[in-house]
Amino acid sequence: MDRGVDSPHQSFERQILVKHGAPEVLLRTLEPARLGTTPLVIGTATDPYQPAERKFRLTRRLLQALLLHRGLHLGIITKSPLIVRDLDVLVSLSERHELSVDISIASADPAMLRRLEARSPAPHARLRALARLRAAGVPAGVMIAPILPGITDGWASLALLMEKGKEAGACWVSGGALHLGPAARNGFLPLLRREFPELVARYERRYGKHDRPGKEYERALARRFRTLQEAFGFPTTHPRMGRDRLAQGAAEPEG
Repeated sequence: MDRGVDSPHQSFERQILVKHGAPEVLLRTLEPARLGTTPLVIGTATDPYQPAERKFRLTRRLLQALLLHRGLHLGIITKSPLIVRDLDVLVSLSERHELSVDISIASADPAMLRRLEARSPAPHARLRALARLRAAGVPAGVMIAPILPGITDGWASLALLMEKGKEAGACWVSGGALHLGPAARNGFLPLLRREFPELVARYERRYGKHDRPGKEYERALARRFRTLQEAFGFPTTHPRMGRDRLAQGAAEPEG
């Protein structure tokens, strides 16, 4: 679902569609001249390092296909430490392209993250993967997503993640408030009722007729986020992707 919060009944967890020919299709259809400086981002619809990637290695083959080009603006978004398996390819990509890797984490608190994403990697595992990417020279940062109103949007929660990201060598930290599209709504609202029943009425008011939490809330969150970015010495815009992801409401992958 949107922004990475687990749903108890995810269809994509029960049915895996493997596009075996994806790397070959990419090689046939990619036209770098038409892309120009438009970023090519892997991981906005679904996580490219889901467990099945260990077996099928499609993401690795796609990245290897991109090594045949130069000068692209590439982005990868994932919550999985499996990305370090492809460290050799990522290093080569960073030498040929403008590459950015975002490690997605909703909370640095392991207990909180288990409540939100019961089957996803623990915070320390993701941060360790980030540290390995940075030690190899791969441009990488933290994507705090989804930022959940009343749950993970507090000063202390955001500051802790930025502090941990800084310790791991993050080049930047970006983030985005929860976006409740139709699929996300079906997955997140049952979780909210189960884990945070006291917030149900608040979410119904804020998200009742809209996918987003409201402009006033997002402006306030952006101010808080920017203050913390500056306090921890992070840039206030994503240096590789050229925009403020919090303001733009960057998507975070499913899975």
